[in-house]
Amino acid sequence: MTLAAPMRSLAVAEFSVRNPFSGAVVGKLPETSPEDIAATVTRARIAAAGFRSSTPFERRTLLNRLADLVARDAEVMAQTICAEMGKTISEAWGEIRRAQNTLRLSGDAATFLDGEVLHCAVVSGGVDRQAVVTYVPTGVVAAITPFNYPVNLLCHKLGPAIAAGNAVVAKPSPKAPLAADHLVRLTVEAGFPTDLVQIVHGGAGTALSLARAPIDLLSFTGGMQGGLALKRASGLVRCLMELGGNDPLIVLPDGDLAAAAATAISQRFEIAGQSCAAVKKLYIHKDVVPKFTEILLAEVAAHRYGDPCLTDTQMGPVIDRTAAIDIIARLTEAETAGAKVLTGGRADGTLVAPTVVADVPLDSRLFATETFGPVLSLRGFNDLEQVISEVNASDYGLQAGVFTNDHAAIRHLGRSIQVGGLMVNEGPDFRAEHVPFGGIKGSGLGREGVRIALREMSETRVVID
Repeated sequence: MTLAAPMRSLAVAEFSVRNPFSGAVVGKLPETSPEDIAATVTRARIAAAGFRSSTPFERRTLLNRLADLVARDAEVMAQTICAEMGKTISEAWGEIRRAQNTLRLSGDAATFLDGEVLHCAVVSGGVDRQAVVTYVPTGVVAAITPFNYPVNLLCHKLGPAIAAGNAVVAKPSPKAPLAADHLVRLTVEAGFPTDLVQIVHGGAGTALSLARAPIDLLSFTGGMQGGLALKRASGLVRCLMELGGNDPLIVLPDGDLAAAAATAISQRFEIAGQSCAAVKKLYIHKDVVPKFTEILLAEVAAHRYGDPCLTDTQMGPVIDRTAAIDIIARLTEAETAGAKVLTGGRADGTLVAPTVVADVPLDSRLFATETFGPVLSLRGFNDLEQVISEVNASDYGLQAGVFTNDHAAIRHLGRSIQVGGLMVNEGPDFRAEHVPFGGIKGSGLGREGVRIALREMSETRVVID
C-alpha cells in the first residue's frame, strides 16, 4: 500500500466556520468545485479497485489504527467540536469516545462478513447444485454528514464502508466540518491506501455534485427534503438515509416518573435539542400528568445552559441564529393557537432556554414536524391507542421510548407503533453503535449500526456450481 498526503481540492471559494456561541471564526476551508469533486471520485474508484482484494485482517488493522489515533487526538478533536458546533465540552468528549467504539466495532465486524451455502435441489426436479452466497465490496461510498455529530456519524459511514472493502468520499456539513477534516487526515497517518478516504467541502451544491458523480452508494444523514433531493440526483445509486424524526416518549401510570423525567431532559436538551432521535413529544398518561410535570419542571429549572466550553455547562447554543429564530417562531405560533409555555420560551442570540410547553395543538409546526431545539412538548392521554394512532399518523417513524413495566402494553406497542425502534424504560435517543438504527416512512431508508451497515454497504454475489 502506498501512502500520500490527502488530496486537497482546488478551491473556488473559501468559507468560514463560526463558533455558534461567540460568533468568532474558528476555521476556514476551501469549497470544492464540481470539477474537483468528479476528479476526487475518479481517484476513489481507482483506490477502491485496489482495496477490493484486501483481507478482513488488513481492514480491521487499519480501523484499529485509526481508532488509536482518534484516542491520541481526543482532546483536540473534542475542543474542535465544541468550538465549531457549540456542543458542550462534556458532550464532545462523549462523542469522541463513541467514535472510537464505532471504528473498533467496524473492524471487528469485518471479520464476520460471512455468507452461506444453499442447495438448489430443494424442490422436485431441482438441480443438484450448490449456491455459494458471499458479500463483495460495493465500490465508492459517498458519506454526507450533518453538523450535530460531526465525527461519530462520519465514523458510522466510514467504518463499515472500509470494513466492507470500499473507498469513501466524505462531505461534512459546512457548519461543522473541522473535526471531520481532522479525522480524514488521520486516515493517512493510520496507513490507509492513497485516496481510499477523501473529503470534499461545501454546502447543498457540493452534496448534489457528489450525488451526481459516479459513486456506487450514497449514505446521507440530514433532513427529509435534502434526502429527497439527493436521492433524485443520484438516480439508481443505492441510498442509505437517516432523515430525522419526531420522536415520542410515552409515560404510563406505572412508569418510573423520576427516571422518565431525567431521560426526557437528558435526551432533549443534549446538544440543545439538535438530535434526530431526541425526545420531542412527551405523551404522559393523565393520571400522572400533575406529578410528572412537577418533577420535570423542577429538573428543568436546575439545568445549566450557556458557554459550552465550561465543564459545568449542561447545554450549549443551537447551531446559528437562523435556527434560534425558527424555534421561537414555532413556539409563538403554538402559543397563538393555545399552547402554554410552562418554562423557557425565550432566546438570547443562539442560546435558547430549556423549554417545556403544554397543550400544544396537534397540527402546529412545533408538534407535527421535527423541531430541532430544546423544546419538550407535553400531551396528556387516557388511552394508549390514542398515542399509537397519533404517532402512526406522522410522516416520521424513527424511534420511540416508553416507561412502563406493563409487558402487555410493551408487546402491543412493539407490534403496533410504526417506528424503526422502540426503547423500553429508555428514551428514543438511545442507540448502541453495533445495533441497527434507522426509521421508516419519512425518517429514512436502510439502517446504520456497524453490523447491518456492513451488509448494506456490500453487494450480494451468488456462485452456483
